[in-house]
Amino acid sequence: MTRVATLVSNPKAPALDDAMLARARTMLPDPAPPEWLAPGIAADIVIAEGGPDNRALADRVRDSLAGAPIDVVVQPIAQRRKRLFLADMDSTMIEQECIDELADKVGLKAKVAAITERAMRGEIAFEPALRERVALLAGLPATVVDELIAERITLTPGARMLVATMRQHGTHTCLVTGGFTLFSDRLAAMIGFHETRANTLSVTDGKLGGTVNEPIFGREAKLATLLELRETFALAAQDTMAIGDGANDIAMIEAAGLGVAYHAKPAVAAMAAARIDFGDLTALLYVQGYRRADFAPE
Repeated sequence: MTRVATLVSNPKAPALDDAMLARARTMLPDPAPPEWLAPGIAADIVIAEGGPDNRALADRVRDSLAGAPIDVVVQPIAQRRKRLFLADMDSTMIEQECIDELADKVGLKAKVAAITERAMRGEIAFEPALRERVALLAGLPATVVDELIAERITLTPGARMLVATMRQHGTHTCLVTGGFTLFSDRLAAMIGFHETRANTLSVTDGKLGGTVNEPIFGREAKLATLLELRETFALAAQDTMAIGDGANDIAMIEAAGLGVAYHAKPAVAAMAAARIDFGDLTALLYVQGYRRADFAPE
């Protein structure tokens, strides 16, 4: 099956040039001439089937660029435009971890953030870590969520453009998060997702109760959502894309037609078929073969 290597740099600091593309071609089997998707930002190189696997080829090209801030994704060219997209929320579609920001309101951000980091690295189990962190938030007014969304939560660059462009081309989009509906319902609407799946915090008399409703929406639930929606829309695995940064995203990333580790923890980057370390979320559009002119307005 014919494959394509896509090279992408961050659009805020375009770093891709003809010399880099020429160097990349020397690492690839029977490469076609490069085709710019956005000058200085992204280009495709169609390559022959056979030879090293996709990840090995991407690593080889990345190494040849001697540390340049260029992401490289190699994949089959067929079905590269996906029809189902699942995305993690915290540190993926938004730039913060919502639970850490909640903890800051009770003076416990450092403690909670340390637990979050260990859970996202896969060093401790997600579910008990979530229960432990949520218990520390008991008594916090639920209205603090409104303040955080207004004052601290920022969308990852390219988030709206990514989702809008994929929706414009018929893709179903779902935000899946081990975070909380108090955030995800609003943020999914702000970004433009069709739907969201998340955990529900207990709230009594307008205050957080310190517990999360069971069962917890975590690693296995994210995978189950991918499989459920794939069946609902009668899609093949190759028609799907999943993206995340933490250990609870690994199962859905591995099951997707294209699983992407986005600015991810080492364990996630090691398991994903593709990784984006430098680009913003529009990198996922270039990886699907969209040109800059194809993007929906942000």
